[in-house]
Amino acid sequence: MAPEKKRIRYEDEKHRWDRNFADLLQELRVTQTGIQILFAFLLTLPFSNGFPRTTPFQKDVYIVALLAAAASTAMIISPVAFHRALFRQGRKPELVRYAHAMLTGGLAFLLIAMVTSVFFIVDFLLTRPMALLLGGLTALFFLTFWAGIPWFRHNWIDEDAEEENEEATA
Repeated sequence: MAPEKKRIRYEDEKHRWDRNFADLLQELRVTQTGIQILFAFLLTLPFSNGFPRTTPFQKDVYIVALLAAAASTAMIISPVAFHRALFRQGRKPELVRYAHAMLTGGLAFLLIAMVTSVFFIVDFLLTRPMALLLGGLTALFFLTFWAGIPWFRHNWIDEDAEEENEEATA
């Protein structure tokens, strides 16, 4: 985990790890709901009336979407099990680092699950070229908001926070 550029004034190491853990928990709550709904949908899809009309290629794409959703679900829920195993052992830094890695990996698998799900459904309903176009646009959209913008903004400084720091030191 990269060191933080700024720390909250008067925040010691223990409080920083507690804050980081609380932030991760909020992110996990949001992500868990979304991936669990997608995973449930994918689990029920083969039992629907239209599924037998899928081509072998579409079934392969479906399997990729299903396995990616399963992997994402496992990774995003795993910090809960890890927390249970480490409960009250004073190992919050280890837990935060682990949860960060699992959430990052889970989001990567969620991206794959979302893109392949869109591709699968569009390929089933419309045409392969349209599925390629909309699947590619879906990937681009997710990558823009999940990776591009955060990477572009990662060094931006909050001007309000800078002004507060300047006033506090003056």
